[in-house]
Amino acid sequence: MSRIGKLPVPLSDKVDFSIDADNVITVKGDKGTSTLQIHPNLSVEKGEGEILVKRNSEIKQDRALHGLYRALINNMVIGVTEGYTKKLEIIGVGFRAAINGDVLELNLGYSHPIFFVAPQGITIEVDTKSKKVPVVIISGIDKELVGQVAAKIRSFRKPEPYKGKGIRYEGEQIRRKAGKSAAK
Repeated sequence: MSRIGKLPVPLSDKVDFSIDADNVITVKGDKGTSTLQIHPNLSVEKGEGEILVKRNSEIKQDRALHGLYRALINNMVIGVTEGYTKKLEIIGVGFRAAINGDVLELNLGYSHPIFFVAPQGITIEVDTKSKKVPVVIISGIDKELVGQVAAKIRSFRKPEPYKGKGIRYEGEQIRRKAGKSAAK
């Protein structure tokens, strides 16, 4: 029994929702437009201010896809109305971040700078004023793409467990290890 799949997806007045004959749904909002191809064993119905996802059979795969597609549609609706953001903190002596046009330039203690070009639909900003450490702000309407870009930037220098230097998500707790006992 899919508890998530049975929940209706709430629609506000600002969201324009449409379904094609090919099971392609389109969600338009203030922030942009998003589309998704629905699995043929599922059907999507638009009600009064809500969207319902229904399955045609009780096969295990269809039950699994029921909740998945309901969550994907909900993420699309939230993305085109509010958008998604991830914040990354860069912690370390001499670690810097700067934005030049649409290219993110990172100096992370390597012998060379790292350049990262944001994919289409993603905006990257660098905030150096509000905190002691530079903060990279990644935003967009696609939740999966925002998370993927944040994980890619974090992978350039993951936080290490001894001093905690590296790129971490805002509010992420790093498990610290004790150093050598002779280094006291």
